[in-house]
Amino acid sequence: MQAHEIFWRGLTASFLAGMGTVLGAVWVFFFRRPSPKAQDALLSGAAGVMLAATFFSLLQPALDHAEAYISSKPLAVLIVIFGLLGGAIGLYWIHTRVPHEHFVLGKQGPDSLRIQRLWLFIIAITLHNFPEGMAVGVGFAGGDMGKATPLAVGIGLQNIPEGLAVAAAMLAIDYPKSQAFLVASLTGLVEPLGGAVGASAVWIAGPMMPIVLGMAAGAMLFIISDEIIPETHRGGYEDIATFSLLGGFAVMMFLDAVFA
Repeated sequence: MQAHEIFWRGLTASFLAGMGTVLGAVWVFFFRRPSPKAQDALLSGAAGVMLAATFFSLLQPALDHAEAYISSKPLAVLIVIFGLLGGAIGLYWIHTRVPHEHFVLGKQGPDSLRIQRLWLFIIAITLHNFPEGMAVGVGFAGGDMGKATPLAVGIGLQNIPEGLAVAAAMLAIDYPKSQAFLVASLTGLVEPLGGAVGASAVWIAGPMMPIVLGMAAGAMLFIISDEIIPETHRGGYEDIATFSLLGGFAVMMFLDAVFA
């Protein structure tokens, strides 16, 4: 297979995988405006989806990639941990220096600028989708269609609950349905960018995967722990929030285990 065919196959496959996010986001149009109790349930369900994706879609593949390139298993794990901590610290740095609004507590940060709520949530999801696209691109660049195609299909299916999670979380804090759908869709459409990088520069993207996947996982864990869980436990619906998180985790775990 020629180089340009590999590139376009990787790009197309990562684009179709990213469309899973759009399929998930479209369900937001069938939701009614949620009550405060439903808001906590939706946000916690989104956190559960993200938490499962962190372990099954990011950290485990990161460890697999690291061990493929590094003979020492402890060193391979340390490299992934380095990426994990780097992603969390990077998002924390942004968190402390850029004005933002918490889901419940409202605006925090410098008053010189104002950006929309949920930016950390959206950044974390976007960071997660980019390396997934890279993984698809790298898979197709390897030339083994028997492995690359199921990988792209599996990632596309996993993206469906993620798209719904982003859109539902935005709806939960009073964003219009159209805007929630658009933003959720855009988070998935970064996957073709990752696919282009993976397919065109596999000799670079392959060795980078452990750190990139680890960084995405660190960003996800930071936003779950620092933003979503604390704020969904302030309104008196802690039990609902907890079981919603477990439900979201279970759904994503099933998809990852069955279709990965």
